[in-house]
Amino acid sequence: MPDSLDAQPGLPRGARLGVDVGKARIGLAASDPDGLIATPVETVPRVLDGGGAAPGPVTADVARIVAEAADRFAAVVYVGLPRHLSGAEGAATADARGFAGLLAAALAAAGERAQVRLVDERMTTVTAHQALYASGRKGRKHRSVIDQAAAVIILQSALDAERASGGRAGELVEVQRA
Repeated sequence: MPDSLDAQPGLPRGARLGVDVGKARIGLAASDPDGLIATPVETVPRVLDGGGAAPGPVTADVARIVAEAADRFAAVVYVGLPRHLSGAEGAATADARGFAGLLAAALAAAGERAQVRLVDERMTTVTAHQALYASGRKGRKHRSVIDQAAAVIILQSALDAERASGGRAGELVEVQRA
């Protein structure tokens, strides 16, 4: 009989990371190795190099996430995919896809086994603002933690989907080979 703490007997153990990609900041969250609960990690300043998804030197923001994945022996990095409420994709979606591609390439180049997967993040920032407001945090003080709170929501949603389906959530990002 499986141990009651073994949340996904069909999935290998390993922490999961959640990433909320913004224009100025990136929220980062992590789970325990069994994928039970998401917790905030940090807010990483975004590096906009104007290069899009083209391969090149690893930027400091991507390098920080790769280091966190290595430190935690992460199995998966879930990147939020911001779609419109209708499900349509826009500029922010393209930006998140490009970032996820760069992250997947950087993880592979570093010899990390973590998959990068895109998961729907509609309404996560709104939900994060509401949760912070409900906890008594004033609106002006949200900026320092809103991205982390959104990353926690992205990750917890993916963890819940893993438990419900018995498989990884979201869309796998393939590493583009030159």
